[in-house]
Amino acid sequence: MSEPLRWGVLGTGGIAHTFASDLVFTDEGIITAVGSRTKNRADAFGDEFSIPHRYSSYEDLVADPDVDVIYVATPHPFHHAYTRLALEHDKPALVEKAFTMTADEARDLVALAREKKLFLMEAMWTRFLPHVKATRELIAQGALGELVSVSADHGQWFEKDPSFRLFDPTLGGGALLDLGVYPVSFASMILGTPNRISALVDPAFTGVDGQASMLFGYESGAQAILTCTSFARSATRASIVGTEARIDVEGDFYAPTSFSLIQRNGESRRFEFSDEGRGLYHEADEVAQCIAVGKLESSLMPLDETVTIMETMEKVLAFL
Repeated sequence: MSEPLRWGVLGTGGIAHTFASDLVFTDEGIITAVGSRTKNRADAFGDEFSIPHRYSSYEDLVADPDVDVIYVATPHPFHHAYTRLALEHDKPALVEKAFTMTADEARDLVALAREKKLFLMEAMWTRFLPHVKATRELIAQGALGELVSVSADHGQWFEKDPSFRLFDPTLGGGALLDLGVYPVSFASMILGTPNRISALVDPAFTGVDGQASMLFGYESGAQAILTCTSFARSATRASIVGTEARIDVEGDFYAPTSFSLIQRNGESRRFEFSDEGRGLYHEADEVAQCIAVGKLESSLMPLDETVTIMETMEKVLAFL
């Protein structure tokens, strides 16, 4: 791009800080505005990242003519309303995962973006990391043969605080939408949408889902075995198994990492990657590059797939 994309950050929580910190590693985007529920938070975030425009109103943020695109970084119960607000003000949007609380909300946002011909994308940053790109290339080349299974887990330990967002129902609490979305999206990227779903889902102490083990089946005959939990720190690894070889992705599989390609005869080749920061700037680059050429969605994180991922997670939560 001749000029960097000008971002408006909606929300000032942890993921917004990570996103802002990572933008220093690219020339394709800068943050020109931030919005929060209070002026103090907006000013503190603005001071930390040298952002010129600070707003205590999300309406003022999305109306800023110096903002090209909105990054929605609030807890996911608010994604639908605030993304809709951005789109209604003719602003493209990058929306944190989980994209919405329900598949209906996701479908509504996709329909609005397409009606208004605005770019929209789920911020599944894992899709754009170097090791994931290399993984997809190997699969496309047929290095694994016929795909047989995908396994992935994401478990984190959190203190039992009922006000913490992962346990608070009013903040969209639950392990699946916050943690499980990573393995579910990873399996979707490799195998597509399952046609059979089975799951064991147990509640946390506040009643939201605390742990889930999922088994997905696909028309191809492949299977996915996925787990997530907010009760303990797991290995957070992933594996893609084919008839000729498998890929073992080191933990944390969803963040910048390395992997090994292991042949059926046991021969192994390790693929190592270096990256800067947490790796969120790759998704920002994808947004900038898509908007620069007039694309309304990313081919690496298509909107229809975002909707089917939400549908899949709804079916899993029905087992709670």
